[in-house]
Amino acid sequence: MLWIRFKDPAGCVQIGEIRAGDVFLEDHRYSFEEVEILPPTNPTKIVCVGLNYADHAEETGREPPSRPSLFLKPPNTVAAYNETITLLPNIERIDHEAELGVVIGKRCRNVLEEDAISVVKGYTCVNDLSNRDDQRKEQNWVRGKAFDKSAPIGPFIASPDTVPTDAKIQLRNNGKTMQNSSIDMMIFNISELIAEITAYMTLEPGDIISTGTPAGVGPIDHGDIVEIEIEGIGILKNKYKK
Repeated sequence: MLWIRFKDPAGCVQIGEIRAGDVFLEDHRYSFEEVEILPPTNPTKIVCVGLNYADHAEETGREPPSRPSLFLKPPNTVAAYNETITLLPNIERIDHEAELGVVIGKRCRNVLEEDAISVVKGYTCVNDLSNRDDQRKEQNWVRGKAFDKSAPIGPFIASPDTVPTDAKIQLRNNGKTMQNSSIDMMIFNISELIAEITAYMTLEPGDIISTGTPAGVGPIDHGDIVEIEIEGIGILKNKYKK
């Protein structure tokens, strides 16, 4: 099942289902042209995982971590499908990072690995935009990772049974494939990440765990159109400008 959060023609925020290429809300059927696609959730936080693919750790010249490397993106970072995103001025390099987003379905703390999937509502696409100029200069990555619109998410939430355990994850910049991997290549799997994160903090419904990016990260420039496609979820697309 695929869920979508959208504004209907009257301007009301709704949550519907995707079926047969259209949006369904009870007995109403809308085409995508009739609705405004919103971020699929309003997270209180996005918990991001660094270096969770060995090939990405290798391309950065670092060793894979012995435990999940975590950092946060606050709500101001969220951007929607098809939203045009203005890149930070006077910053030389902002990189794209395709990631699987785990959407939390209920409030949880101290979740055991064997129970982890029970707190998952579904999965979505995330682009963990990275301001490399400042990230290289700071420890906590606030400027590097938490700037406005630095986490495009969407367009849908896919139920866990819709996404294969070895789902393909790809990123294309202006049609050229830059990242191409599968989610079973993660060093720490979804259950391990949920257990580790909830040992330290409470996750709220709608929060997202962004599970890390494979090799192939690269810069975004003015006019670029970046698409992230994850098997079973769909395609997250955004245009960028300066």
